[in-house]
Amino acid sequence: MAKNSFMDPHDVPKIPGTEGWEKMYPYQYQFTSSKEDKERAAFESDQLWFYDGLHYPIPHYPFDLIWDEAWSMTLSQYTTRHWLVPPALGIDHRIVNGYVYISPVGVADPKEIEKRVPIFMERAGYYFQNWDRLVEAWKKKMTKVINDLEAMNFTDLPEMEDISVIKEGIGKGSGYELLRKWDALIDLGLLCWQYHFEFLNLCYAVQVTFFATLNQLFPGIPPSSQVKMSAGFDPILFKPDGELIRLSKLAIDLGIENLILKPLKADQLMKELEKDAKGKEWLKELEIARYPWFYISTGTGWFHTEKSWNDDLNIPFENIRTNIKALKSGKKLGRPTEQILKERDRIATEYRNLLKTDTDREAFDQGLGLSRLVLPYAEDHNFYVEHWFHTLFWAKLRQVGKILKNAGFFEDSEDMWYLKRDEIKSALWDYVTGWTTGVKSRGPSYWPKEVEWRKKVYEKFKAWTPPAALGTPPEVVTEPFTLALWGINTNTLKSWLSGGEGSSADELQGNPGSSGTAEGKARVLKSIDQLADLKDGEILVATTTSPSWAPCFVKIAGAVTDVGGPMCHAAIVCREYGLPTVVGTGKGTQFIKTGDLIRIDGDTGIVKILKRAK
Repeated sequence: MAKNSFMDPHDVPKIPGTEGWEKMYPYQYQFTSSKEDKERAAFESDQLWFYDGLHYPIPHYPFDLIWDEAWSMTLSQYTTRHWLVPPALGIDHRIVNGYVYISPVGVADPKEIEKRVPIFMERAGYYFQNWDRLVEAWKKKMTKVINDLEAMNFTDLPEMEDISVIKEGIGKGSGYELLRKWDALIDLGLLCWQYHFEFLNLCYAVQVTFFATLNQLFPGIPPSSQVKMSAGFDPILFKPDGELIRLSKLAIDLGIENLILKPLKADQLMKELEKDAKGKEWLKELEIARYPWFYISTGTGWFHTEKSWNDDLNIPFENIRTNIKALKSGKKLGRPTEQILKERDRIATEYRNLLKTDTDREAFDQGLGLSRLVLPYAEDHNFYVEHWFHTLFWAKLRQVGKILKNAGFFEDSEDMWYLKRDEIKSALWDYVTGWTTGVKSRGPSYWPKEVEWRKKVYEKFKAWTPPAALGTPPEVVTEPFTLALWGINTNTLKSWLSGGEGSSADELQGNPGSSGTAEGKARVLKSIDQLADLKDGEILVATTTSPSWAPCFVKIAGAVTDVGGPMCHAAIVCREYGLPTVVGTGKGTQFIKTGDLIRIDGDTGIVKILKRAK
């Protein structure tokens, strides 16, 4: 391959001991050999494929790929078939050793782009003109999907059908119902993700267009100034952290903070609080906060391994203790919204005053107005989908895992995650037909051996470091999500091709995420379980961040992430907290070690190691 290209995706070496891993994932996710299909193989070699570490910091369990399949279809569907975003055709997906690689697909013909413009303007324009009404309708649709999911339950098949089946002439059996409910469960998941992207493509298209407008009007405008103009909004994704702060303040007001500060597990602490009148009052407020705000995942919400606060109350209780200590020490918790709004309006006004023509001012006003209109949805949808819905979805799936475990298909109900969803459907058919005849199903002799092999393969995947990118970079990246969410642009790709370093061996070049500079000791965190190690004034270094990490933002001086662009969670949240941030460094968690003294510049995207930890 040429020097300006990455490794050809067809040349990635096999991991010894994983031969045959491809059967764990859908066949269309495999890179294609030239012997099978020369045209598809050539397309793959000529495309840029980058590892989606933003959503997937670990390799995929076969079942968990359902969400990647869902967004693979839905994002591209809206880009290509619904809105006809002029320069983009969505994002293609492949999998290598359990890791998902994605590729932005652009419209090559300028005439085709021109033809798509009026179609996009008409369709997107309708949504922009009716945004608030349509978003309210969206919330009702999503709430119905969540309620339908919550009402669904799975149980073992009965020894015999209840007499009511006979006397009421129901005419169908429990085996059929189990299979029907499985299909309904999967359908709810896919429907949820159809709704997920109803507005999201427009959100990112607006941001990318506004940034392009600003760069035209003000050549050389810093990215930090661009993103600041839309800051200061109040998405519901900040509500869970807001509830923790409210409960922390309430504990102090009620005089029970010392009881809550006791190092007790959540269940023990709640029993102690039940004995106290003020404690009971506080627990009532806790229950109000839990539903739905504690359906917040400890991670991205994309993996079954990530619990929600409702699954493990020890997590929010530990956060509440952190908040109580901060409040008692005189700290002010929450976001400095008033300050951020003032800065936002100052920057927007100063730049607008530089414009000389009504045409330029109109373009600026329209872009800024749309940017501020759509930005809350870019975060709000995450709570409904990845957190609230996904938490309940994983719980329902675990009911199915227990059924198959009880039937002898698995040694542990958690083994179900090593099967693809169509394999679960086949296993359920096996279970049902065995139940109908009384003949032993094949599953108990087939699946335990297969799962044991897949577990070993998966562990080898975890020990492998996926390359940042494969294939051939395009001359220009035009896909809105790739630019705004992942932060993959021409400069990013050049940095990756050169090894990702800045101008010296002690520098790392990333993307500006949130304005300002910070200097301090680094704290490299790989999971929420390590948040307790974070100390005041440290700089957080992580692959990515999630909403459940909110309590750490009252401690840190800044943040660095491996992945992300100006619209990723870390960048948005840090702007709202006024914290300098560098995102999309590619390998910050590898390059930086805990204890290193570092300086980050959220305006230039440079991270510099000042002194290595011993």
